[in-house]
Amino acid sequence: MSNLPSYLAAAKPVPWANRAPWYKTIMPAYIGVMLWFVFWQDLVTGGMKPCPPAGMLALNFFPAFFGMIIAAVICHFLFYMAPAMLGMSTGLPLYVVGTSTYGARGGLFMPGFLMGLLQFGWLAVNAFFVAGILCKCFGLDPTAPGLQHGIIAAAFVILAAFVGLKGISYVGRVGTYLPLIPIVVLLILLVNTWSGLSGAKESNFLYPIMIHEPTNEAEKAIYIKQHTDHAARPPQLTTSWQIIGTMCIYVVGFFATAGAAGADIAMNSRNKDDVHTGGIAGILLPTVLAGGATMFIVVGAYGSNLVPPELVGNYNPVDLMPCILGSKFANVLLIALAISAFPGACFSSFIAANSFKTTMPKVNPLISVGLGALAAIALAVTGVVGSVIWVFQVIGASFGPVCGAMLADYLMAGRKWSGPRAGFNPAGWVSWTVGFIVGAFNLVVGLLLKWPWAVERLPNLADYMDYVPVPPVTAFVVGFALYVLLSVVGARTRKLEMPEATE
Repeated sequence: MSNLPSYLAAAKPVPWANRAPWYKTIMPAYIGVMLWFVFWQDLVTGGMKPCPPAGMLALNFFPAFFGMIIAAVICHFLFYMAPAMLGMSTGLPLYVVGTSTYGARGGLFMPGFLMGLLQFGWLAVNAFFVAGILCKCFGLDPTAPGLQHGIIAAAFVILAAFVGLKGISYVGRVGTYLPLIPIVVLLILLVNTWSGLSGAKESNFLYPIMIHEPTNEAEKAIYIKQHTDHAARPPQLTTSWQIIGTMCIYVVGFFATAGAAGADIAMNSRNKDDVHTGGIAGILLPTVLAGGATMFIVVGAYGSNLVPPELVGNYNPVDLMPCILGSKFANVLLIALAISAFPGACFSSFIAANSFKTTMPKVNPLISVGLGALAAIALAVTGVVGSVIWVFQVIGASFGPVCGAMLADYLMAGRKWSGPRAGFNPAGWVSWTVGFIVGAFNLVVGLLLKWPWAVERLPNLADYMDYVPVPPVTAFVVGFALYVLLSVVGARTRKLEMPEATE
């Protein structure tokens, strides 16, 4: 016991008497995540910007929908269940149960500090998109970097960080009913586009390229946009597996940190049935229903010819709301979506604050969280986080191997927590390092291709693009397999005794 770090020695499980059923803990926490408008607004194209002609709708609707279902199943069973079961069975948070995988000392950094650090990335993403839609609603400049967008984004980050620092009770007060707003918005959009589903055909989704010379300024603007955008778009995805893989990259990459956070959420649950049912009700079903509704909305909007020529090729339901509902009603719903995103921002700040308080106990939380908030503001106002697929790839590469190694450790211990291990557990750290390199490989290649000096020195660099299939899932598999292999050969540190036994 004397070898335990102070944060482990002081860890106390959530008493069983204080546990609550799944519909009060797991389900509401995850529904707020999976119905966040930033997630589903680009789901129909897998986050590709620019996306291929017709997105993944007219020619590929069924493979895209099937890919989304596969991704939802992967999120629930592979990324969420093991951390959630560890949290439920011990009553302890992620940074404690993670010490069996990464060691008593290493657990402070992985997944503890990393989880807190990435939460500020999520806060930046939230602020960027909320500021964007609020600027559009009030007729302000939505571009980033830009003064008006930056002021709103900065104010959003500061307010969310303040509420997160105040504690979970304040976060709960702002998040009780607001996650219901996206459900209402999706239903309204679905009702208004449903009649167009039967009339949708491939030609609706493709650019009606204007071949004659424009005769007025309006036609000239459309002419330039159509020809520029059409030339910039990548070729249509050709196989169902490409589409399924793209959907898995988008959904799983988005969910990776939320899967590991299952330990923190499920430590307030009563039993394994709560863990499983809560995951199905909060993760699997909302992902499929929200994704399916979004696809139907976009298909119906195009099938009903509601999309004006200047927006043809845009498959984002948030961008299409004004032409579906009218600008005034759409602005009301867009403001409501921005408000509904605030609890998620507060929750990110709360998790980050708890992580920093644990990993840096001697640093005033106002300073650590304040610096993190400044970093989030910088990411949001500059527009760095505007490409969500880039963010999701970083998240998937970071937490794919974490969830894989935790699942391996959980299964090898007989479906229970094996307890903390001394120091830095090599099996966990090596599996994460290799898994992260694999998960981030395509992202690094893509970034290098944008630099002329890299292309000149590595003429065959483009041949390695997309070399790693479905990076978040591949990173998970690598983390799982390497942890098992290294554990078998004895690359794990010794176990430490906790001061209080957990069931």
